[in-house]
Amino acid sequence: MKIRPCTCHDREAVIALWERVFPDDPPHNAPASVFDAKFTMGDDLLFVATDQGSVIGTAMATYDGHRGWLYKVAVLPECRRRGIGTDLVRHAINALRATGCIKVNLQIRDTNTAVRGFYESLGFDAEARLSMGLHIQ
Repeated sequence: MKIRPCTCHDREAVIALWERVFPDDPPHNAPASVFDAKFTMGDDLLFVATDQGSVIGTAMATYDGHRGWLYKVAVLPECRRRGIGTDLVRHAINALRATGCIKVNLQIRDTNTAVRGFYESLGFDAEARLSMGLHIQ
C-alpha cells in the first residue's frame, strides 16, 4: 500500500470510491463536483492510498490559515481493518502540520458511531459545537 497525492489520472477511481463509500451523501457533495473543485485548488492535500496501482482509499484535507479540516476519508469496504484509514489520516495530518496547521477538525454524522470510535482511537475528541451551514447556490 502506498499513499501519494492524487493526480488527475485518479479522477474516475476516486469518484467511484466515493460513490460506493458515501452512497447517501446529499447532492451538494456529488463526488465529481467535489473532486473537480478540490483538484483545481492545486494544494496537493487530496491523497490516495493505492494497492498495486488501484485506488483503495482517500483523504482530503484543507487549511485556511487558522485550522485544518479532514474530509472524504474513505477506504473500500473489502480493504478495511488493515490500517489504511489510519495511515491516510496520519498522512493528511502530517501534511497539514507541514503547512503550519496546529488544529485539525472534522465532522461526522452523529449516528455514525463506528466512525466516531475510529477517530477517537486516533486522538480526536468530540467538541461541544453546533455545526451550521448555508448553501449559496
